[in-house]
Amino acid sequence: MEKKELSGLARQLLQSSGAQTFFTQAEFDDALVIAKAEIMQVAIETSKQAIFIERQACADMVAEAGHDELAEAIRNRMQSQRVQ
Repeated sequence: MEKKELSGLARQLLQSSGAQTFFTQAEFDDALVIAKAEIMQVAIETSKQAIFIERQACADMVAEAGHDELAEAIRNRMQSQRVQ
């Protein structure tokens, strides 16, 4: 069954009657693409932050074991990954 867009008159009547707003398939698809991109962006940033936290914990453990130079090397490697 093919879906058709509402005519201008039908949209006007529905908007003034308090009925739920309808969206075309193209409008829905566009919004879905944007939502997926935003979700991926949050997932990527969250993963980066988790990796940074894990590496920081490793550097702390190495420092506690008395390997300060190695711990410092680990921390210096992470400078570009710090979350602002």
